[in-house]
Amino acid sequence: MPHGPAIAGSIARSTFPSMSRCFPRQLFPETIERLRGTPARLKDRLASVSANAARLRIGEAWSILENVGHLIDLEPLWLGRAHDLANGLDELRPADLRNRVTHEAGHNDADLAMLLAAFRSARAALIEVLEMFTPESARRRARHPRLGSPMTAVDLAFFVAEHDDHHVAGIAELLLAPVHPDRLVEPLTRKQEGPP
Repeated sequence: MPHGPAIAGSIARSTFPSMSRCFPRQLFPETIERLRGTPARLKDRLASVSANAARLRIGEAWSILENVGHLIDLEPLWLGRAHDLANGLDELRPADLRNRVTHEAGHNDADLAMLLAAFRSARAALIEVLEMFTPESARRRARHPRLGSPMTAVDLAFFVAEHDDHHVAGIAELLLAPVHPDRLVEPLTRKQEGPP
């Protein structure tokens, strides 16, 4: 299902990395900082958004509230996968590729400030677990159930950061929609491949 408006030139950001290789351990600290910064970036970006603008849907694309809600909805998956890696499991837990939780959550009826606070809290729990990885435990690998490739904690953190950026960019497009409707093209029709 489509979930974000596409603006000319944004197709490159709509695909996630293939994870055909593991990222070096040296990227872990900066990737964790990307993850830590997402709630603050969203809060800053959405500080002056009206309730009506936050609920605006363009076609079947998710609204700002639904995008933020989706980020919250996936935090248990990311946290669970971090625990899978920490516990030395061979395979990471699967994702709901249909995003049923987000579609059924009614995020458009929620208060933006409450969603942002919930996201900050959920993300803090993920950061806390990721920061517990030692250089040795950060090298543990588990098979990603959809991609079929091995992932480390560094890879997981990078994938989550890319997913965050994908939705933050989608929110930026929605913020531009009322100002620059000519920049919008049809909502994405590609099949949502789901979270990493």
